[in-house]
Amino acid sequence: MAQPLAWRMRPQKLTDIVGQQHLVGPGKIIDRMVKAKQLSSMILYGPPGTGKTSIASAIAGSTKYAFRTLNAATNTKKDLQAVAEEGRMSGTVVLLLDEIHRLDKTKQDFLLPQLESGRIILIGATTENPYMTINPAIRSRTQIFEVYPLKPEEIKQALQRALADTENGLGNLPIEIADETLDFLSQRTNGDLRSALNGLELAANSTTPDEKTGVINITMTDVEESIQKKSFSHDKDGDAHYDVISAFQKSIRGSDTDAALHYLARLIVAGDLTSIMRRLMVIAYEDVGLANPAAAARTVSACQAAERLGLPEARIPLANAVIELCLSPKSNSAISAVDAAINDINNGHAGQVPRQLQDAHYAGAKKLHRGDTYQYPHDAPNDWLPQQYLPDTLAGKQYYQPKHNGKIETAYGQQYQQLRQAQKQGLAQQNHKN
Repeated sequence: MAQPLAWRMRPQKLTDIVGQQHLVGPGKIIDRMVKAKQLSSMILYGPPGTGKTSIASAIAGSTKYAFRTLNAATNTKKDLQAVAEEGRMSGTVVLLLDEIHRLDKTKQDFLLPQLESGRIILIGATTENPYMTINPAIRSRTQIFEVYPLKPEEIKQALQRALADTENGLGNLPIEIADETLDFLSQRTNGDLRSALNGLELAANSTTPDEKTGVINITMTDVEESIQKKSFSHDKDGDAHYDVISAFQKSIRGSDTDAALHYLARLIVAGDLTSIMRRLMVIAYEDVGLANPAAAARTVSACQAAERLGLPEARIPLANAVIELCLSPKSNSAISAVDAAINDINNGHAGQVPRQLQDAHYAGAKKLHRGDTYQYPHDAPNDWLPQQYLPDTLAGKQYYQPKHNGKIETAYGQQYQQLRQAQKQGLAQQNHKN
């Protein structure tokens, strides 16, 4: 059975690698390792189809070391033992261990001494952030390198190479494909070269040659049909997922409506309605907050509507909420205030509840003078009177720092300052009388 095009076009030396020049370019770290023949174990992490396996195979090809590929999830300890034995016999084996974040303890315990002895040079590949998912014992024995999604021009270069290669590529086929179609294919696969090559191969194999000329004319429609299920990839459990959520909140916080809608769209395409709703409600109260309290209420309503509707209709109330939150004035005064209070408590600055505020609803409370000096605000004019509510150790402490980015919080801030001043003056007068 013929191997897929993406497998056949895998580079055999570093100079064949498309992209990742920050690692394999002249004078860069992996290039220097190979030239010095001083390889160390490493972990490559990044999205699918960005060249992790290609880098590993190119390293092996450039150094003439034996190269083996295993999967941490599906291959057994026995498979690792076979590679280790080969390393013992031949000196060194380069092992590409895919999905290294799924390496269990048994395999890990076997692998660690092999890395220290130099029998195995490990190149771990993962789509997950290794600092979050990989055991520290493995991390401490490896270099960690991030690979990036390929640029459209880099993918196009690789596609042109595959079309011209008569040995491993499609060079023996009479293919005609317009330059703009190659551009489309390069752009729509979101930096995933494997998807681009697979899409090109599927389009070539599924297109009927011209009856007269025998030419395989690959059109834009052919390419669209070949990559329709590969135009966007999103792993809900992966590191990239949390990057999108982070970018989503930061775009709304920064009032960039178009960026926020872009990240909303990515989460919608991924079908992650739960993360969208949770994040929007957090944003409404954390980032918009008291500058526009009504927006928070409307965001909650929009999330409830989205939950009831489900996708795809859920996108409509969600888009409404995102746009309103982006265009609303921003204030984080509420979360800053409560965090300041929490920080005081965590640092031992709590103090005893003032006696007049202590619970007096039990037998014997009066004998203990619980609450006997409490003054009921509703009995006073305007339903307010000066009274100390904070513990003695924190009397006069100010946690809330009003902002003035919206009319509502500006009014709140004025009321807050008036009440604080009246409280200060009223308590001072009471203390003077006493």
